[in-house]
Amino acid sequence: MIQFDQLKAVREYCHHLFHQDASGHDFFHLSRVARIAGEIAEEEGADSFICIVGAWLHDVGDYKLFSDTEKALNDMDQFLDSIGLTNKQILAIHEAIENVSFSKGNIPETLEGKIIQDADRIDAIGAIGIARTFAYGGASGNLMYHDTAKAGTSVQHFYDKILRLKDLLHTSAAKRLAQSRHQFVEDYLEQFFKEWG
Repeated sequence: MIQFDQLKAVREYCHHLFHQDASGHDFFHLSRVARIAGEIAEEEGADSFICIVGAWLHDVGDYKLFSDTEKALNDMDQFLDSIGLTNKQILAIHEAIENVSFSKGNIPETLEGKIIQDADRIDAIGAIGIARTFAYGGASGNLMYHDTAKAGTSVQHFYDKILRLKDLLHTSAAKRLAQSRHQFVEDYLEQFFKEWG
């Protein structure tokens, strides 16, 4: 199976797993992260195939999305083997995605992992990032905002995570992409508080 067919199979696999997600971790999020990771990989001289496949699969096994994370990862390995990826490629994908999550607080060891983490973080900033923040908050039962009890609200999430992301990026390509998106979030919050009253 050539890489084009393998990428198509990965896309279909992710569509099956994530097409009904309402938390901001849906199929379209994965598609955007894969596109961004591919662009960064090309600029940074990384393995584009590992970056793109890893980006598609980076949310597989996330404890927030899967009740049985080990089974999800084992199923993913069986799928990757079934479409002809080598053991070396599967291991590289695992190494690339195991520390992508912001909540883990880890930095991936490989360039491909850093690129996937950067691409995931880019998709958390800007207009899409704002929409995803409120989608995740709503799906999790969080308040949008509260004058006094700010902890756990969607707006507080911007300060706890989203506004910090541009300073946590690894690659020069991602840092460049983040600038206008970060400014958009700052401008949005300024307008939000004007309207909040």
